[in-house]
Amino acid sequence: MPFTVCTWNINSVRLREPIVLKLLEEEAPDVLCLQECKSPVEKIPTAGFHALGYTHMVARGQKGYNGVAILSRIPMVEAGAEDFAQLGHARHIAGKLENGVTIHNHYVPAGGDVADRTVNEKFGQKLDYLTDMRDAYRANAPQKSILVGDLNIAPREDDVWSHKQLLKVVSHTPIEVEHLSETMEAGKWVDVTRQDIPEGQLYSWWSYRARDWDAADKGRRLDHVWATPDISSAAHGSRVLRDARGWEKPSDHAPVFATFDL
Repeated sequence: MPFTVCTWNINSVRLREPIVLKLLEEEAPDVLCLQECKSPVEKIPTAGFHALGYTHMVARGQKGYNGVAILSRIPMVEAGAEDFAQLGHARHIAGKLENGVTIHNHYVPAGGDVADRTVNEKFGQKLDYLTDMRDAYRANAPQKSILVGDLNIAPREDDVWSHKQLLKVVSHTPIEVEHLSETMEAGKWVDVTRQDIPEGQLYSWWSYRARDWDAADKGRRLDHVWATPDISSAAHGSRVLRDARGWEKPSDHAPVFATFDL
């Protein structure tokens, strides 16, 4: 049976509960993976999700920061949570669906403003997180798995509005792209979004700082959907719901979707 997965950095699930419900009502993905929930698990507003049929949830949370959750209409059980780079942050949760597919939901550290770990601890934490991800997938090769999340890196030249101008800007620097590529290669992950949309500019994030984000269109593709080779060929229908960036009290990220015929 086909199922659709959506990933979305919501930037506070409690503050933006109305637009989460809007997405679930209008788009009805079978699985919704949220990042930057900024809430302890027990305070995630699940009643509205349950009313729409999303009765399964696995999550890791913390007050005011980070936080990841997977909501599902398909029966799902928790399949682990890792503290990559030993940061003590709620940045990863995995859930296993009844069809045997494991979904890994990641919120990779943003990395601060300076792309130099000698002067910016946050940038070092980001690189260490990616290194730990790489090593984990090398040690235990994933199978029948999907990896989604705000990975906070736009790897391709056409994943940013200006490759040349962003080469020294955190999220598109060569060292970050290299670390992400190594992580992808370690798990033999396939970039499902770019498998479906191989050419052209594609963004999932637009800064709050832009007066008119839509007209300026200075975006980056920071949010990703990957799959292991054993199921990547079953993926199709990838899209970014750009309109959600313009909803009332929006996140600065837009939801990213993919459907799997499994």
